[in-house]
Amino acid sequence: MIAVEIAAAVKSRKLAAREAALAALARIAAHDGAINAFTDITRERALAEADAVDAAVARGEDPGPLAGVPFAVKNLFDLAGLTTRAGSRIERDAQPAAEDAFAVAQLRRAGAVCLGALNMDEYAYGFTNENFHDGPVHNPHDPARIAGGSSGGSGAALVAGLAAITLGTDTNGSIRVPASLCGIFGLKPTFGRLSRRGAFPFVASLDHVGPFARDIASLAATYDAMAGCDPADHAQVRRAPEPIGLNPMAPPLRVARLGGYFAGEGPACMAADRVAAALGATEVAEFPDPAAARAAAFLITASEGGSLHLPDLRVRAADFDPNTRDRLLAGALVPAAWVHRAEEVRQDIARRAASLFIRFDVLVAPATPAAATPIGQKMITINGESMPLRPNLGIFTQPLSCLGLPALAVPVPEADGPLPIGVQLIAAPWRENFLFSAAASLEANGLCRAPLAASFAE
Repeated sequence: MIAVEIAAAVKSRKLAAREAALAALARIAAHDGAINAFTDITRERALAEADAVDAAVARGEDPGPLAGVPFAVKNLFDLAGLTTRAGSRIERDAQPAAEDAFAVAQLRRAGAVCLGALNMDEYAYGFTNENFHDGPVHNPHDPARIAGGSSGGSGAALVAGLAAITLGTDTNGSIRVPASLCGIFGLKPTFGRLSRRGAFPFVASLDHVGPFARDIASLAATYDAMAGCDPADHAQVRRAPEPIGLNPMAPPLRVARLGGYFAGEGPACMAADRVAAALGATEVAEFPDPAAARAAAFLITASEGGSLHLPDLRVRAADFDPNTRDRLLAGALVPAAWVHRAEEVRQDIARRAASLFIRFDVLVAPATPAAATPIGQKMITINGESMPLRPNLGIFTQPLSCLGLPALAVPVPEADGPLPIGVQLIAAPWRENFLFSAAASLEANGLCRAPLAASFAE
Protein backbone atom coordinates (compact mmCIF):
# COMPACT_ATOMS: atom_id res chain seq x y z
CA MET A 1 0.00 0.00 0.00
CA ILE A 2 1.04 3.60 -0.52
CA ALA A 3 1.47 5.86 2.50
CA VAL A 4 -1.92 7.56 2.48
CA GLU A 5 -3.65 4.18 2.20
CA ILE A 6 -1.71 2.82 5.18
CA ALA A 7 -2.63 5.87 7.28
CA ALA A 8 -6.30 5.59 6.36
CA ALA A 9 -6.35 1.87 7.17
CA VAL A 10 -4.65 2.43 10.54
CA LYS A 11 -7.00 5.24 11.53
CA SER A 12 -10.06 3.18 10.55
CA ARG A 13 -8.71 0.17 12.50
CA LYS A 14 -8.54 -2.00 9.39
CA LEU A 15 -4.79 -2.30 9.90
CA ALA A 16 -2.70 -2.09 13.04
CA ALA A 17 0.37 0.12 12.93
CA ARG A 18 2.36 -2.75 14.44
CA GLU A 19 1.22 -5.01 11.60
CA ALA A 20 2.38 -2.41 9.03
CA ALA A 21 5.75 -2.06 10.79
CA LEU A 22 6.28 -5.83 10.99
CA ALA A 23 5.43 -6.20 7.30
CA ALA A 24 7.98 -3.51 6.37
CA LEU A 25 10.64 -5.07 8.59
CA ALA A 26 9.97 -8.46 7.01
CA ARG A 27 10.40 -7.00 3.52
CA ILE A 28 13.68 -5.38 4.57
CA ALA A 29 14.93 -8.71 5.92
CA ALA A 30 13.89 -10.50 2.74
CA HIS A 31 15.05 -8.02 0.12
CA ASP A 32 17.59 -5.49 1.36
CA GLY A 33 20.47 -7.89 0.93
CA ALA A 34 20.04 -7.48 -2.82
CA ILE A 35 19.55 -3.70 -2.70
CA ASN A 36 21.82 -2.47 0.12
CA ALA A 37 19.55 0.47 0.87
CA PHE A 38 19.70 0.33 4.69
CA THR A 39 22.72 1.05 6.86
CA ASP A 40 20.79 0.81 10.17
CA ILE A 41 17.49 -0.88 11.02
CA THR A 42 15.75 0.45 14.15
CA ARG A 43 13.45 -2.51 14.75
CA GLU A 44 12.71 -1.96 18.45
CA ARG A 45 12.13 1.73 17.93
CA ALA A 46 9.77 1.07 15.03
CA LEU A 47 7.68 -1.40 17.01
CA ALA A 48 7.51 0.93 20.02
CA GLU A 49 6.37 3.82 17.82
CA ALA A 50 3.81 1.59 16.09
CA ASP A 51 2.44 0.45 19.44
CA ALA A 52 2.07 4.09 20.51
CA VAL A 53 0.03 4.80 17.36
CA ASP A 54 -2.19 1.77 17.99
CA ALA A 55 -2.71 2.88 21.59
CA ALA A 56 -3.78 6.35 20.43
CA VAL A 57 -6.26 4.83 17.99
CA ALA A 58 -7.65 2.57 20.75
CA ARG A 59 -8.19 5.65 22.96
CA GLY A 60 -10.14 7.34 20.19
CA GLU A 61 -7.42 9.95 19.60
CA ASP A 62 -6.26 11.23 16.22
CA PRO A 63 -2.86 9.53 15.67
CA GLY A 64 -1.90 12.00 12.93
CA PRO A 65 -2.09 12.24 9.14
CA LEU A 66 0.70 9.67 8.64
CA ALA A 67 -0.57 7.22 11.26
CA GLY A 68 1.46 4.02 11.18
CA VAL A 69 3.26 4.86 7.92
CA PRO A 70 6.71 3.18 7.89
CA PHE A 71 9.46 5.59 6.85
CA ALA A 72 13.25 5.68 6.66
CA VAL A 73 15.78 8.48 6.25
CA LYS A 74 19.11 9.13 4.56
CA ASN A 75 21.80 8.45 7.13
CA LEU A 76 22.74 12.09 7.48
CA PHE A 77 19.51 12.79 9.44
CA ASP A 78 19.98 12.43 13.18
CA LEU A 79 18.08 9.53 14.73
CA ALA A 80 18.20 9.55 18.53
CA GLY A 81 20.54 6.83 19.80
CA LEU A 82 22.23 6.23 16.42
CA THR A 83 25.52 7.62 15.18
CA THR A 84 24.92 9.86 12.16
CA ARG A 85 27.49 8.51 9.71
CA ALA A 86 26.71 10.66 6.64
CA GLY A 87 28.00 7.82 4.47
CA SER A 88 31.51 8.19 5.87
CA ARG A 89 34.02 6.23 7.92
CA ILE A 90 35.11 9.23 9.96
CA GLU A 91 31.69 10.01 11.46
CA ARG A 92 31.37 6.45 12.79
CA ASP A 93 33.57 7.61 15.65
CA ALA A 94 31.07 10.30 16.66
CA GLN A 95 28.70 10.03 19.61
CA PRO A 96 25.14 8.82 18.93
CA ALA A 97 22.61 11.57 18.23
CA ALA A 98 20.90 12.91 21.35
CA GLU A 99 17.64 13.66 19.52
CA ASP A 100 15.95 13.25 16.18
CA ALA A 101 16.44 15.75 13.37
CA PHE A 102 13.62 18.29 13.16
CA ALA A 103 12.17 16.70 10.00
CA VAL A 104 12.20 13.24 11.61
CA ALA A 105 10.51 14.57 14.75
CA GLN A 106 7.84 16.20 12.58
CA LEU A 107 7.05 12.90 10.86
CA ARG A 108 6.85 11.15 14.21
CA ARG A 109 4.39 13.81 15.44
CA ALA A 110 2.31 13.02 12.36
CA GLY A 111 2.19 9.35 13.40
CA ALA A 112 4.84 7.89 11.08
CA VAL A 113 7.03 5.01 12.26
CA CYS A 114 10.82 5.11 11.78
CA LEU A 115 12.46 1.98 10.32
CA GLY A 116 16.05 3.20 10.18
CA ALA A 117 18.76 4.95 8.18
CA LEU A 118 19.63 4.65 4.50
CA ASN A 119 22.78 4.39 2.39
CA MET A 120 24.15 7.49 0.64
CA ASP A 121 27.20 8.92 -1.10
CA GLU A 122 29.93 9.87 1.35
CA TYR A 123 29.11 13.29 2.83
CA ALA A 124 26.40 13.64 0.13
CA TYR A 125 29.10 14.40 -2.48
CA GLY A 126 28.05 12.25 -5.43
CA PHE A 127 25.31 11.28 -7.84
CA THR A 128 25.73 7.47 -8.07
CA ASN A 129 25.59 6.17 -4.47
CA GLU A 130 28.50 3.80 -5.04
CA ASN A 131 29.57 4.20 -1.43
CA PHE A 132 33.23 3.37 -0.80
CA HIS A 133 32.57 2.20 2.79
CA ASP A 134 29.08 0.67 2.71
CA GLY A 135 28.96 -0.57 -0.88
CA PRO A 136 26.75 0.60 -3.74
CA VAL A 137 22.99 0.88 -3.63
CA HIS A 138 21.48 -1.34 -6.32
CA ASN A 139 18.57 -0.10 -8.39
CA PRO A 140 15.54 -2.35 -7.75
CA HIS A 141 14.54 -2.11 -11.41
CA ASP A 142 17.89 -3.70 -12.34
CA PRO A 143 20.30 -4.50 -9.48
CA ALA A 144 23.27 -4.23 -11.84
CA ARG A 145 22.56 -0.50 -12.16
CA ILE A 146 22.95 2.52 -9.90
CA ALA A 147 20.10 4.01 -7.90
CA GLY A 148 21.45 7.56 -8.21
CA GLY A 149 22.66 9.77 -5.40
CA SER A 150 23.41 11.06 -3.10
CA SER A 151 20.06 9.91 -1.64
CA GLY A 152 20.18 6.55 -3.42
CA GLY A 153 19.16 4.47 -0.45
CA SER A 154 16.07 6.64 -0.07
CA GLY A 155 15.07 6.04 -3.68
CA ALA A 156 15.81 2.31 -3.75
CA ALA A 157 14.07 1.53 -0.44
CA LEU A 158 10.92 3.19 -1.69
CA VAL A 159 10.66 1.54 -5.10
CA ALA A 160 11.48 -1.86 -3.56
CA GLY A 161 8.61 -1.41 -1.09
CA LEU A 162 10.87 -1.45 1.98
CA ALA A 163 9.38 1.82 3.26
CA ALA A 164 6.29 3.84 2.35
CA ILE A 165 7.99 7.24 2.46
CA THR A 166 11.63 8.31 2.74
CA LEU A 167 13.59 11.49 3.35
CA GLY A 168 16.60 12.76 1.47
CA THR A 169 18.61 15.91 0.89
CA ASP A 170 19.34 17.85 -2.28
CA THR A 171 22.33 20.15 -2.70
CA ASN A 172 22.88 19.86 -6.45
CA GLY A 173 20.29 17.23 -7.38
CA SER A 174 20.55 14.54 -4.73
CA ILE A 175 16.78 14.10 -4.44
CA ARG A 176 15.90 14.55 -8.10
CA VAL A 177 18.61 12.27 -9.52
CA PRO A 178 17.62 9.14 -7.51
CA ALA A 179 13.94 10.00 -8.00
CA SER A 180 14.57 9.96 -11.75
CA LEU A 181 16.64 6.76 -11.83
CA CYS A 182 14.39 4.85 -9.41
CA GLY A 183 11.12 6.07 -10.91
CA ILE A 184 9.50 7.83 -7.94
CA PHE A 185 8.32 11.30 -6.94
CA GLY A 186 10.86 13.50 -5.15
CA LEU A 187 10.61 17.12 -4.01
CA LYS A 188 13.35 19.69 -3.52
CA PRO A 189 11.45 22.54 -1.88
CA THR A 190 12.32 26.22 -1.94
CA PHE A 191 15.63 26.97 -0.22
CA GLY A 192 14.86 27.87 3.40
CA ARG A 193 11.36 26.39 3.36
CA LEU A 194 12.02 23.39 5.65
CA SER A 195 14.21 23.14 8.71
CA ARG A 196 17.56 21.42 8.20
CA ARG A 197 18.36 21.09 11.91
CA GLY A 198 19.79 17.68 12.67
CA ALA A 199 20.79 16.99 9.06
CA PHE A 200 24.56 16.70 8.55
CA PRO A 201 25.60 19.70 6.41
CA PHE A 202 27.35 19.65 3.06
CA VAL A 203 26.98 23.13 1.52
CA ALA A 204 25.09 25.44 3.84
CA SER A 205 24.07 27.86 1.08
CA LEU A 206 22.68 25.10 -1.16
CA ASP A 207 21.43 22.28 1.11
CA HIS A 208 17.73 21.35 1.09
CA VAL A 209 15.80 18.54 2.80
CA GLY A 210 12.81 16.91 1.14
CA PRO A 211 10.59 13.83 0.79
CA PHE A 212 10.19 10.92 -1.62
CA ALA A 213 6.95 9.00 -2.20
CA ARG A 214 5.32 6.71 -4.75
CA ASP A 215 2.29 8.96 -5.25
CA ILE A 216 1.55 12.67 -5.10
CA ALA A 217 -0.97 12.53 -2.25
CA SER A 218 1.58 10.79 -0.03
CA LEU A 219 4.32 13.22 -1.07
CA ALA A 220 2.08 16.18 -0.23
CA ALA A 221 1.12 14.69 3.14
CA THR A 222 4.78 14.09 3.99
CA TYR A 223 5.82 17.56 2.90
CA ASP A 224 3.04 19.11 4.98
CA ALA A 225 4.10 17.04 7.99
CA MET A 226 7.74 18.18 7.62
CA ALA A 227 6.75 21.84 7.65
CA GLY A 228 6.79 24.00 10.74
CA CYS A 229 8.78 26.87 12.16
CA ASP A 230 11.99 25.80 13.85
CA PRO A 231 13.46 28.65 15.92
CA ALA A 232 16.74 26.73 16.19
CA ASP A 233 17.34 26.78 12.41
CA HIS A 234 18.43 30.29 11.52
CA ALA A 235 18.59 29.44 7.81
CA GLN A 236 14.89 28.67 7.68
CA VAL A 237 12.85 31.53 6.28
CA ARG A 238 10.26 32.67 8.79
CA ARG A 239 7.11 32.03 6.86
CA ALA A 240 3.80 30.55 8.00
CA PRO A 241 3.32 26.91 6.91
CA GLU A 242 1.10 26.61 3.84
CA PRO A 243 -0.55 23.19 3.63
CA ILE A 244 -0.41 21.86 0.10
CA GLY A 245 -3.44 19.62 -0.17
CA LEU A 246 -4.45 18.62 -3.67
CA ASN A 247 -7.01 21.03 -5.05
CA PRO A 248 -8.85 19.47 -8.01
CA MET A 249 -10.34 22.90 -8.81
CA ALA A 250 -6.98 24.64 -9.13
CA PRO A 251 -6.87 27.12 -12.04
CA PRO A 252 -5.08 26.10 -15.24
CA LEU A 253 -1.33 26.46 -15.04
CA ARG A 254 0.83 28.36 -17.51
CA VAL A 255 3.48 25.83 -18.52
CA ALA A 256 6.57 26.05 -20.73
CA ARG A 257 9.19 23.53 -21.81
CA LEU A 258 12.73 24.70 -21.13
CA GLY A 259 14.80 24.63 -24.31
CA GLY A 260 18.41 25.25 -25.28
CA TYR A 261 20.64 23.79 -22.57
CA PHE A 262 17.74 21.56 -21.41
CA ALA A 263 16.89 20.25 -24.90
CA GLY A 264 18.50 17.50 -26.94
CA GLU A 265 18.04 13.93 -28.06
CA GLY A 266 17.29 10.68 -26.30
CA PRO A 267 14.71 9.33 -23.82
CA ALA A 268 15.29 12.01 -21.16
CA CYS A 269 14.36 14.88 -23.44
CA MET A 270 11.56 12.88 -25.06
CA ALA A 271 10.08 12.25 -21.61
CA ALA A 272 10.25 15.98 -20.85
CA ASP A 273 8.53 16.74 -24.17
CA ARG A 274 5.71 14.29 -23.31
CA VAL A 275 5.23 15.80 -19.87
CA ALA A 276 5.20 19.34 -21.23
CA ALA A 277 2.62 18.40 -23.87
CA ALA A 278 0.43 16.67 -21.27
CA LEU A 279 0.47 19.86 -19.18
CA GLY A 280 -0.59 21.95 -22.16
CA ALA A 281 2.71 23.72 -22.76
CA THR A 282 2.66 25.68 -26.01
CA GLU A 283 5.91 27.63 -25.63
CA VAL A 284 9.61 26.91 -25.23
CA ALA A 285 11.33 29.10 -22.65
CA GLU A 286 15.02 29.87 -22.37
CA PHE A 287 16.55 29.74 -18.90
CA PRO A 288 19.16 32.47 -18.35
CA ASP A 289 22.73 31.16 -18.51
CA PRO A 290 22.20 27.66 -17.06
CA ALA A 291 25.81 26.71 -17.78
CA ALA A 292 27.00 29.72 -15.78
CA ALA A 293 24.60 28.86 -12.96
CA ARG A 294 25.99 25.33 -12.92
CA ALA A 295 29.57 26.59 -12.90
CA ALA A 296 28.74 28.84 -9.96
CA ALA A 297 27.18 25.90 -8.12
CA PHE A 298 30.31 23.81 -8.76
CA LEU A 299 32.58 26.47 -7.26
CA ILE A 300 30.36 27.18 -4.26
CA THR A 301 29.92 23.46 -3.57
CA ALA A 302 33.62 22.72 -3.83
CA SER A 303 34.66 25.66 -1.67
CA GLU A 304 32.09 25.26 1.12
CA GLY A 305 32.43 21.47 1.18
CA GLY A 306 36.22 21.62 1.20
CA SER A 307 36.28 24.18 3.99
CA LEU A 308 33.86 22.17 6.11
CA HIS A 309 35.98 19.01 5.92
CA LEU A 310 39.45 20.60 5.89
CA PRO A 311 40.23 19.73 9.54
CA ASP A 312 39.64 16.01 8.86
CA LEU A 313 41.39 16.20 5.50
CA ARG A 314 44.50 17.38 7.31
CA VAL A 315 44.65 14.52 9.80
CA ARG A 316 42.49 11.66 8.42
CA ALA A 317 42.77 11.90 4.64
CA ALA A 318 43.17 8.12 4.28
CA ASP A 319 39.74 7.56 5.85
CA PHE A 320 37.90 9.34 3.02
CA ASP A 321 36.67 7.77 -0.19
CA PRO A 322 39.57 8.74 -2.51
CA ASN A 323 37.19 10.34 -5.02
CA THR A 324 35.50 12.44 -2.34
CA ARG A 325 38.82 13.32 -0.71
CA ASP A 326 40.35 14.63 -3.92
CA ARG A 327 37.35 16.82 -4.75
CA LEU A 328 37.19 18.22 -1.22
CA LEU A 329 40.91 18.97 -1.23
CA ALA A 330 40.60 20.76 -4.55
CA GLY A 331 37.63 22.70 -3.21
CA ALA A 332 39.54 23.84 -0.14
CA LEU A 333 42.06 25.46 -2.52
CA VAL A 334 39.53 27.45 -4.58
CA PRO A 335 40.52 31.16 -4.42
CA ALA A 336 38.11 33.37 -2.48
CA ALA A 337 37.83 35.71 -5.47
CA TRP A 338 36.41 32.87 -7.57
CA VAL A 339 33.79 32.09 -4.95
CA HIS A 340 32.86 35.76 -4.66
CA ARG A 341 32.40 35.93 -8.44
CA ALA A 342 30.31 32.74 -8.36
CA GLU A 343 28.00 34.35 -5.79
CA GLU A 344 27.64 37.42 -8.00
CA VAL A 345 26.76 35.24 -10.99
CA ARG A 346 24.31 33.27 -8.88
CA GLN A 347 22.48 36.41 -7.73
CA ASP A 348 22.38 37.90 -11.21
CA ILE A 349 20.91 34.74 -12.75
CA ALA A 350 18.35 34.47 -9.94
CA ARG A 351 17.12 37.99 -10.74
CA ARG A 352 16.90 37.21 -14.44
CA ALA A 353 15.17 33.86 -13.87
CA ALA A 354 12.49 35.58 -11.81
CA SER A 355 11.16 37.21 -14.98
CA LEU A 356 10.30 33.78 -16.39
CA PHE A 357 7.81 33.25 -13.59
CA ILE A 358 5.91 36.39 -14.55
CA ARG A 359 4.88 34.55 -17.71
CA PHE A 360 4.84 30.94 -16.51
CA ASP A 361 3.79 28.99 -13.42
CA VAL A 362 5.68 25.78 -14.17
CA LEU A 363 8.75 25.03 -16.27
CA VAL A 364 9.52 21.50 -17.54
CA ALA A 365 12.98 19.98 -18.04
CA PRO A 366 14.67 16.56 -17.90
CA ALA A 367 15.85 15.50 -14.44
CA THR A 368 18.77 13.32 -15.58
CA PRO A 369 20.44 12.96 -18.97
CA ALA A 370 19.82 9.20 -19.05
CA ALA A 371 18.19 6.36 -17.18
CA ALA A 372 20.15 4.34 -14.59
CA THR A 373 23.61 3.30 -15.78
CA PRO A 374 25.54 0.15 -14.82
CA ILE A 375 27.35 0.19 -11.48
CA GLY A 376 31.00 1.01 -12.11
CA GLN A 377 30.45 2.87 -15.38
CA LYS A 378 32.72 5.91 -15.61
CA MET A 379 31.56 7.79 -18.71
CA ILE A 380 28.24 8.88 -20.19
CA THR A 381 27.33 10.23 -23.63
CA ILE A 382 25.15 13.37 -23.60
CA ASN A 383 24.06 14.80 -26.96
CA GLY A 384 26.88 12.93 -28.69
CA GLU A 385 29.62 14.06 -26.28
CA SER A 386 31.36 11.62 -23.94
CA MET A 387 31.63 13.01 -20.39
CA PRO A 388 32.53 11.73 -16.92
CA LEU A 389 29.42 10.12 -15.45
CA ARG A 390 29.58 11.10 -11.78
CA PRO A 391 29.45 14.90 -12.07
CA ASN A 392 27.26 15.00 -15.17
CA LEU A 393 24.27 13.07 -13.86
CA GLY A 394 23.45 16.46 -12.32
CA ILE A 395 23.80 18.44 -15.52
CA PHE A 396 20.09 19.40 -15.48
CA THR A 397 19.53 19.67 -11.73
CA GLN A 398 22.54 21.70 -10.67
CA PRO A 399 21.69 25.03 -12.36
CA LEU A 400 18.35 25.11 -10.54
CA SER A 401 19.79 24.16 -7.15
CA CYS A 402 22.10 27.14 -7.39
CA LEU A 403 19.04 29.43 -7.39
CA GLY A 404 17.10 27.65 -4.62
CA LEU A 405 14.04 27.13 -6.82
CA PRO A 406 11.52 24.44 -5.84
CA ALA A 407 11.59 21.45 -8.18
CA LEU A 408 9.60 18.23 -8.20
CA ALA A 409 10.86 15.15 -10.06
CA VAL A 410 8.06 13.09 -11.58
CA PRO A 411 8.61 9.55 -12.92
CA VAL A 412 7.93 8.51 -16.49
CA PRO A 413 8.01 4.69 -16.35
CA GLU A 414 9.48 2.69 -19.20
CA ALA A 415 10.63 5.80 -21.04
CA ASP A 416 13.90 4.04 -21.82
CA GLY A 417 12.81 0.44 -22.29
CA PRO A 418 12.34 -1.27 -18.92
CA LEU A 419 13.86 1.62 -16.96
CA PRO A 420 12.05 4.75 -15.73
CA ILE A 421 13.37 8.27 -16.08
CA GLY A 422 12.36 11.48 -14.37
CA VAL A 423 11.27 14.93 -15.44
CA GLN A 424 11.63 18.10 -13.38
CA LEU A 425 8.78 20.50 -12.75
CA ILE A 426 10.13 23.88 -11.62
CA ALA A 427 8.32 26.86 -10.08
CA ALA A 428 9.05 30.23 -8.51
CA PRO A 429 10.13 30.29 -4.87
CA TRP A 430 7.33 29.38 -2.43
CA ARG A 431 5.14 28.03 -5.27
CA GLU A 432 5.33 24.32 -4.41
CA ASN A 433 1.54 24.28 -4.75
CA PHE A 434 1.92 24.74 -8.52
CA LEU A 435 4.26 21.76 -8.67
CA PHE A 436 1.89 19.50 -6.76
CA SER A 437 -1.05 20.59 -8.92
CA ALA A 438 0.86 19.82 -12.13
CA ALA A 439 2.15 16.49 -10.80
CA ALA A 440 -1.33 15.46 -9.66
CA SER A 441 -2.63 16.13 -13.18
CA LEU A 442 0.14 14.01 -14.71
CA GLU A 443 -0.53 11.21 -12.24
CA ALA A 444 -4.27 11.32 -12.91
CA ASN A 445 -3.79 10.91 -16.67
CA GLY A 446 -1.41 8.00 -16.12
CA LEU A 447 1.67 9.53 -17.70
CA CYS A 448 3.58 9.81 -14.42
CA ARG A 449 3.33 6.95 -11.94
CA ALA A 450 5.62 5.08 -9.57
CA PRO A 451 4.91 1.35 -9.41
CA LEU A 452 7.09 -0.94 -7.34
CA ALA A 453 9.95 -2.48 -9.28
CA ALA A 454 8.68 -5.65 -10.94
CA SER A 455 10.80 -8.01 -8.86
CA PHE A 456 9.47 -6.45 -5.66
CA ALA A 457 5.79 -6.14 -6.54
CA GLU A 458 3.46 -7.09 -3.72
